[in-house]
Amino acid sequence: MNVVKKQNVIIKGTKDGLTLHLDDTCSFHDVLNELERKLSSNQYGGHNQLVSVQLRVGNRYLTPDQEEQIKSLVRSKNHLVVESIESNVVSKEEALKIKQQNEIVSVARVVRSGQILHVEGDLLLIGDVNPGGTVIAGGNIFVLGVLKGIAHAGYYGNDQAVIAASKMEPTQLRICEAFSRAEEADKNEEHDMECAYLDEDKRIVIERSQLMSHLRPNLTRLERRS
Repeated sequence: MNVVKKQNVIIKGTKDGLTLHLDDTCSFHDVLNELERKLSSNQYGGHNQLVSVQLRVGNRYLTPDQEEQIKSLVRSKNHLVVESIESNVVSKEEALKIKQQNEIVSVARVVRSGQILHVEGDLLLIGDVNPGGTVIAGGNIFVLGVLKGIAHAGYYGNDQAVIAASKMEPTQLRICEAFSRAEEADKNEEHDMECAYLDEDKRIVIERSQLMSHLRPNLTRLERRS
């Protein structure tokens, strides 16, 4: 009975180039040898223009040195270049960064003129932001107080982030790349708690906070974590 040898490297052509699926149970040495053998065949060489290569390594963790070995091997083949490496494994540093960007940081203080308060994830500020003060968050900003300074939510590109304040009198609001100045916001004489968000045209709009459950149904992270 013929035994079919397991493939450690599977190469698939796509409209964007090549996708290399590397087995995550064999040794790195075996993967490298088979990759060298398969990429050396005429089937994957002889191109007149650069061919993009995406690596899929599954549950294998590649050290920086191993990543460079694979990239160098691919580069050594005619007109092949690694565009991305996709892995199911993250480093401790990456895991910590993801945690920081998804946690809610609670701070009880007044942000005074010239001060900057910057957090990676969501910010819950129990206190005021005075004129000249700045609060920045990678996620949402919630101010249980008066917001008179500058607030920048979605700092790393999250256009679903919101800015809420007990009393909204900002010098400037920023969400992702959009911004609005104080004169653009309508004054709320009743001083209801308000929330700023980006509409479909990527413009900052201020509404009563009660509407956020409809506009941003996934806003209440605390309920999902309990």
